[in-house]
Amino acid sequence: MFVTELRCAICARTYHPDDVAYTCPTCGQAGTLDVLYDYEALAQAVTPQTIAQNPDPTMWRYRALMPLPADAAVPPLAVGGTPTYDAPRLADDLGLAQVWVKDDGRNPTGSLKDRASALIVARALHAGIEVVTTASTGNAAAALAGLAASVGLPAVIFVPASAPEAKIAQLLTYGATVLLVQGNYDNAFDLAVTASERYGWYNRNTAMNPYTLEGKKTAAFEIAEQLNWQVPDVVVVSVGDGNIISGLHKGFVDLHALGWIEHVPRLVGVQAEGSAACYAVWKANGDPATMPPIDSHTVADSIAADLPRDRVKAVRAVQQTDGAFVSVPDDAILDGIPALARLSGVFAEPAAAASYAGVRAALDEGHIQASDRVLLLLTGNGLKDIKSAMRVAGAGHPVQPDIDAVEQVRVSLGLPTLT
Repeated sequence: MFVTELRCAICARTYHPDDVAYTCPTCGQAGTLDVLYDYEALAQAVTPQTIAQNPDPTMWRYRALMPLPADAAVPPLAVGGTPTYDAPRLADDLGLAQVWVKDDGRNPTGSLKDRASALIVARALHAGIEVVTTASTGNAAAALAGLAASVGLPAVIFVPASAPEAKIAQLLTYGATVLLVQGNYDNAFDLAVTASERYGWYNRNTAMNPYTLEGKKTAAFEIAEQLNWQVPDVVVVSVGDGNIISGLHKGFVDLHALGWIEHVPRLVGVQAEGSAACYAVWKANGDPATMPPIDSHTVADSIAADLPRDRVKAVRAVQQTDGAFVSVPDDAILDGIPALARLSGVFAEPAAAASYAGVRAALDEGHIQASDRVLLLLTGNGLKDIKSAMRVAGAGHPVQPDIDAVEQVRVSLGLPTLT
């Protein structure tokens, strides 16, 4: 393991990894920590060629670039290795030179959050921890519940009672202890922190645990390798707590420090208009560390956050890559679900579909140019929120079991005959 120290994103104080479990003791919860590496030693130990020779298709093919001891066991579920598709019809629709979509809804529990949970569970097992916990609007909770179940590790999940039924059902099916918090995500987050402090449970809370980002950065590694280390000009992703966009940034920065990629892509973070705290502080050139909470409300529950927990690093990721934040209305997010499905073949939940709306907004605002090569990172599967999909999918056509009835529909829709 090539980790050297942990560094606060606010005050830049450094800590030995054995001395701090979560956030900076000086800066509190806003002081999320970066995991630093000995890049010189890493560059001597691993190369793109050694990665290519690794037969493991999952995120663990990048294990040398992750904070996990060599002798640590990993969960059996195949996390990562999700496909990146060329999407020419989507490119034509958006008026862009080239578009790819990376479908992280293909992970075992249906979202990118499996990457973080896989690493957290592996670290918990190695440390002999007996209970893991987290707060989530659904996806991170499902990820932890599923990965913990795969190794028989008890999980206690704090989730807003308003979370989609499908996500709550998934948690219960995995056998997690599910506490339905009568409040929002931020209430659940704070309650999970208090519980972990009182009971000693290992807390996976997004950003608070510095290793969540280290799991999510593997999406950036895969993007680079799948595109033969020629990264896109722009990567677009939805933003709630800010940990995914921070993870992408960390992954690309790691690869650039190793000399494996020529540049770090511009990062465009997409927020729902009703949950746009990072967008607002970035637009005002404010200080994300001291920003007040908002009252978030959006159909995209996975990116609803009153006070984004990784806001400092999320804003930094956009600023340091000359990227941007955009905010989009809920109706544009919902319209993105059938647009992505019909133009790329990928079924995305609302939070993931926000990336499509975000590309359109970024084009309108000049943050993306028509000549740019753009990748949309789709973070969750559409089956996570069927009710939202049904609102915009349209209706089927009832017919009697009679070919004449089919003919009437065919004619009304203008469908061709091929005989």
